[in-house]
Amino acid sequence: MGRRRPRGREVHGILLLDKPAGMTSNAALQEVKHLLFAQKAGHTGSLDPLATGLLPICLGRATRVSGFLLDADKRYRLTCRLGVATTTGDAEGEVTETRPVPPLSATAVKALLRSDFSGVIRQIPPMYSALKHQGKRLYTLARQGLEVEREAREVTIHAIELLALRDAELTLAVHCSKGTYIRTLAEDIGKALGPGAHVTALRRTAVTPFEDPRMHDLEELRELKQTDTAALDALLLPPDAALQTYPRVVLTADMVFYLRQGQPVQVPKAPADGWVRLYHAEAFIGMGAVQDDGKIAPRRLFGTQRKQKQSGGKDARRE
Repeated sequence: MGRRRPRGREVHGILLLDKPAGMTSNAALQEVKHLLFAQKAGHTGSLDPLATGLLPICLGRATRVSGFLLDADKRYRLTCRLGVATTTGDAEGEVTETRPVPPLSATAVKALLRSDFSGVIRQIPPMYSALKHQGKRLYTLARQGLEVEREAREVTIHAIELLALRDAELTLAVHCSKGTYIRTLAEDIGKALGPGAHVTALRRTAVTPFEDPRMHDLEELRELKQTDTAALDALLLPPDAALQTYPRVVLTADMVFYLRQGQPVQVPKAPADGWVRLYHAEAFIGMGAVQDDGKIAPRRLFGTQRKQKQSGGKDARRE
């Protein structure tokens, strides 16, 4: 039997989706993929069903940069209800404990956030998370009424700001590193204040480098699907839009040729180390990494699949 043709169009780019509340990230991804009739798509880090906000969707070749967005810093705005703890750490869980909320001052809350919840902190991942224990998702075990030991992890809170304090409700803005569990952060703040807490509203407002993004909701996409499919495609950002924090390196045609053979190349005035964006003229070629000897090695190159396979380079093996 011949190889089955992929269903859908070759669509390449990044859509900055405003995920609605009540929908899983995977369900949102599948709807975007369906609306654009795209062959290939992936998201860049799940948002809880309760949460809204920025969920970058990578389509086609842009899926090769999704890992960079997974590793990126995030910004959130959240509301916490003090005095009530739940099984999930948010409003979707069952209430496990209620406590009276003592009088709190904004000054005291700000001091606590500054002293205990800024910089590098340690978090124990929640049971209701996608992490695995002996091959099973933690949330699967949690739904069976099981709890297993989890190791604490270090995350970085770059900034945390108290936006509002009203009776038993806190509103916070958080700028954090990858891997930060906002529900756990809210629970830990609630415990430190005394009465406990859970998240009642959560919105992701930014993913580096998309700091002030123009997001598109599903209603907008559905309307464009009915009236103007070209305008729907025009919403997509190029793959390198996700990589603007990395140094740009311009290559000669010869350098591009050798990189596509999987060979590192010497580039004048290259950065000392780290990832770099690679260009030939104005065309984005892909990502490279600076080696100890100063040469740039190919890591995630772009181009047609046929050319990648013919090159025999590292990226051909990643197809």
